[in-house]
Amino acid sequence: MALSADESAAVERLSQKLMDAEPALRAAHAYYEGEQRLRQLGLAVPPSLQQFLTIVNWPRMAADGVEERLDIEGFRFPGVDEADDELWRIWQDNNLDEESQLAHLDALIYSRSYICVGANEDDDATPLVTVESPFELVHEMDARRRAVARALRLYDVQNGRAQQGTLYLPDATVWLSWDGSGGRWVDVDRDDHRMGVVPVVPVVNRARASNRGGVSEMKDVIPLTDAAARSLTNLQVAQETHIVPQRFVVGAAAGDFVDQHGKPLTKWEAYFNSVWTLANDQAKVGQLPAAELRNLTETVDHYARLASGVSALPPNYFGLAADDAASADAIRSREARLVKRCERKQTAWSGAWEQAMRLVLYVATGEESPEARRLQTLWRDPATPTRAQQADAVVKLAQAGILPREGAWDDLKYSPARQDRLREQFRRQEESDPVGVLTRAAGQVA
Repeated sequence: MALSADESAAVERLSQKLMDAEPALRAAHAYYEGEQRLRQLGLAVPPSLQQFLTIVNWPRMAADGVEERLDIEGFRFPGVDEADDELWRIWQDNNLDEESQLAHLDALIYSRSYICVGANEDDDATPLVTVESPFELVHEMDARRRAVARALRLYDVQNGRAQQGTLYLPDATVWLSWDGSGGRWVDVDRDDHRMGVVPVVPVVNRARASNRGGVSEMKDVIPLTDAAARSLTNLQVAQETHIVPQRFVVGAAAGDFVDQHGKPLTKWEAYFNSVWTLANDQAKVGQLPAAELRNLTETVDHYARLASGVSALPPNYFGLAADDAASADAIRSREARLVKRCERKQTAWSGAWEQAMRLVLYVATGEESPEARRLQTLWRDPATPTRAQQADAVVKLAQAGILPREGAWDDLKYSPARQDRLREQFRRQEESDPVGVLTRAAGQVA
């Protein structure tokens, strides 16, 4: 089937947008993987010194350091204290414990990732929820409604050209195939779902009113990484050429350097051998002190401190000694900005996951749930309190009468199964307690 004029225009427009974004995505990928090269920075490194190129992978640390603290623990409807079991079942069936990490990490690296929701042909009660890469998927926003207007996914690339695609529209999902002979996309299948909303949810990092596309979490660290890589490369070269004390000879020719058998030495052997034999007894030998490399190491430490400042990661993440963080309070103080940044991510990305779960409910039930509009995402605390600190805080709340026993279990993150076991253990304990037995017997007699 042929696409409509509007659909064809949307495919061409989104295809171009995806193509335009690819260079920036590949650059971000290279920095995260530590595959960038100094020659890309315009630094002239002779071919003989290529082996000394050193890359410090701070961009990966800037992304991973935040992602490691972002874990979803469930979804809760308004007026309910506990996470919804059905939504969590669908979450687990789609392996979203693992897949959500990929969504968060790609958003931090590339500035965005995507969540797609669709029907499951094998189980109508369990919609499919997948995480997609910005290398394959792109979207357009409706600025007034702040919602996705349309999205396009291109895949199965052969000879630089995607052969398959999916166009997501508010009322239909269209599967596409590239017609090489006609030089156009053709409609091979269509699902007129009539949802009124595009089943694609972008997860955007650092979105602003003026830039809804977001920014990579690594952006501020990349220039400092380049600068540190230059210094480390210079340090590597200096170790080979300047750390050995320089020796000089006055009044000797190349042929005067001989071994114990009187055979002339090569220049390389003459330079590095610890013992020389000179045929010219008039020559004078001297030595210059080795170069001090501290300026280079201090420069790298300086860049690391700057990277720590712009990324909100504690200095010890960059290998810097944390001599002033000997206490738990000092450690928490160092992590305060990082924890707050993670909390901001949780607030920003809760909307994306809640929208995805609303789509899940719609696909599963075929109708919109008014309560789902106020769905709440439950995140694990991004801070790193010790178990003793957490238990101490809960005990104090329980002793003050603020928390009941089972409320304390919730704050300690005990699973429902463990809470059931604890209830049974307390019941058996009370039944075997002599005082409890006498009290119950007295109550029965009365």
